[in-house]
Amino acid sequence: MIDLLLHADEQLALWANEYGLIVYGILFLIIFAETGLVVTPFLPGDSLLFAAGALAATGALRLDLLLSVMAVAAVVGNVVNYAVGRKVAHRFFDEGHPPGPLDRLVKREYVRKAHDFFLKHGGKAVVLARFVPIVRTFLPFVAGGAQMPYRSFMFYNVTGCVLWSACARAPATCSATSRS
Repeated sequence: MIDLLLHADEQLALWANEYGLIVYGILFLIIFAETGLVVTPFLPGDSLLFAAGALAATGALRLDLLLSVMAVAAVVGNVVNYAVGRKVAHRFFDEGHPPGPLDRLVKREYVRKAHDFFLKHGGKAVVLARFVPIVRTFLPFVAGGAQMPYRSFMFYNVTGCVLWSACARAPATCSATSRS
């Protein structure tokens, strides 16, 4: 199962042929988990996005539906991660806080790097993080922990997620143009 998730981009064509519309739900779940669950930064994000875009260029996936699903999964995942961050991120920043079970799953070092990135770049960090693997998983958590105002977070979150999901269009556009 882990191998299947880690190599989802390679399995995508098979899934599209075998599962039809269900493949959009599978894509949603993978992107949601990669973004929304701070313990799953290892899931494919960019490679899955580009593979899905290339597959859309062949007509196996609908590009409009793909872009919508990817953007919504990324936005919702970030919102969940932000909410969790508001509740528990302080544990990662408080040096005096003893390690707990979450520390075995999430390296404090990654959370601190995301926090430094967030402090240095502010709101644009939420947009930029969408394009940086691992950072995109931890930054919403850190933004919540740093008490970034929700409205501000949502503006940058939606902007970054829409721009990121639009990257799926690039392979689709390039392939469609080269076939003409």
